[in-house]
Amino acid sequence: MEVDRADGRTPNQRRPVACTRGILHRAHGSASWAQGDTKVIAAVYGPKAGTRKNENPEKACIEVIWKPKTGQSGKPEREYEMVMKKTLQSICLLNVHPNTTTSIVIQVVNDDGALLPCAINAACAALVDAGTPLKHLAIAICCCMSENGQILLDPSKIEEQKVKSFVYLVFPNSMASVLPEGSLKSGGEIMEHGILTSVTHGVMAVDDYFSCLKLGRPAAAELSDFIRNNLKLKPGNDSSKAA
Repeated sequence: MEVDRADGRTPNQRRPVACTRGILHRAHGSASWAQGDTKVIAAVYGPKAGTRKNENPEKACIEVIWKPKTGQSGKPEREYEMVMKKTLQSICLLNVHPNTTTSIVIQVVNDDGALLPCAINAACAALVDAGTPLKHLAIAICCCMSENGQILLDPSKIEEQKVKSFVYLVFPNSMASVLPEGSLKSGGEIMEHGILTSVTHGVMAVDDYFSCLKLGRPAAAELSDFIRNNLKLKPGNDSSKAA
């Protein structure tokens, strides 16, 4: 039995997306990403000389600063920063500008679900706007498991609060750009099922997880096409695409 979604979407339908690059003049690169009523702004500063303590000076350092809509940053924001740092490091060419630090600042404008995937997508668009050398893009999407076992794509905030579990999935925009022929590794690390990052909240069975993968992969491919078309536009132009 299908779940009736408040916004009338089908279970495998994502929300409309809009992305605008070059919106901040003092940043080296910037982008806004809106998915339904969720909106974030990403700004890139750098690369600047020097790396942070405990970082490898022979490579570039990626720093992520998460700014919530209101109040101070807490444990959830620290976790978001950690996940984003690991994800963005995996797509950046860190040997091009060794002993430098590039800072990515994420400003939450509104959170109506799937916040971390929206932030990752915004950060990728901002990195492109800044001219940061990248191996490929990271495309993020969220899937959730309802109480009756129905998998929903791109949940709203209310849906996230009601479901028993959800997962953030981050895919490369092109497997060909990531993995050499016959290889299952990216940057020396095994890439299971072509996933860059996977973060699960709640209890999710293995079969349900793979069902989320099956639903999330084509949705990520759609977003990849959207971003590719958006990058053809001049910075400052708005581009949107219905689900």
